[in-house]
Amino acid sequence: MAYQLIGIMRPDDANIAGNVHGGTILKMIEEAGAIISTRHCNSQSGEHCVAALARVERTDFLSPMCIGEVAHVSAEITYTSKHSVEVQVNVLSENILTGAKRVTNRATLWYVPLSLKNVDKVLEVPPIQYAWKELEEEGKKRYEEQKLERLVTKQRNGDLIFPVFNPDRQNKEPYTVGYSQSSLIHLVGPSDCTLHGFVHGGCVITISGRMTFTSNKSMEIEVFVDADPFVDEPKERYRAVSAFFTYVSLSKEGKPLPVPQLVVETEDEKRRFEDGKGRYLQTKAKRQVQMQPLTQQ
Repeated sequence: MAYQLIGIMRPDDANIAGNVHGGTILKMIEEAGAIISTRHCNSQSGEHCVAALARVERTDFLSPMCIGEVAHVSAEITYTSKHSVEVQVNVLSENILTGAKRVTNRATLWYVPLSLKNVDKVLEVPPIQYAWKELEEEGKKRYEEQKLERLVTKQRNGDLIFPVFNPDRQNKEPYTVGYSQSSLIHLVGPSDCTLHGFVHGGCVITISGRMTFTSNKSMEIEVFVDADPFVDEPKERYRAVSAFFTYVSLSKEGKPLPVPQLVVETEDEKRRFEDGKGRYLQTKAKRQVQMQPLTQQ
């Protein structure tokens, strides 16, 4: 089963560098995955459901997309477990004048079907037909790997990043974790909700970020999203999302620039730095493998 979403990139999709904002691309990726997963999970008779994003396994920004180009977002279901769906998404940009296309993004996401009658109820996923037995075995291996990583994520979600309001950076040592830490508090409104209302208006969310690792030309940022439902007072704050983002510093010509190295001070900061280094090396190795087919296209 496959699904394709097409859209032209406009000036209001641009970031400060003039390319398409990463959030715009991520939104298209998530929407394509949600559509194909929801369709599949409702393909058999039974209780109606909607597929909710449970995990972004990885998202690679391989090439910047430019304003005025046409985005082709194709999603394909590659594995199903009893209660989850793996979706792999490719994003191509098309020059509308020449018709030339190039791959800009690749992503792997996991969705779970939630009942429309009770969003706390996870339903079973209809199986898919695999062209080869090896595809099912490879998918099962990926499922087990992400399941283990998710357990680690749940353990890490006990970490706290205390909110920083108007931090006095003059009194902080440059390039330390404390210097990089920031927080944003946002009142979620109707425009922030999905079509199915999973992000309910009236929750206050606190988005906190800190730098965990730097290589020569990249930096890893850990982000937590905590929710405070002040309308439903008995409910306490809970961790809604946690993620790692990798950024690179680019010149005006789009070439990578050296990144100032992060100064770690505490034992926890040193541990997070080493963990980030492991993720960096693992991602670098996977990306090199993924780039090989691209050079042959």
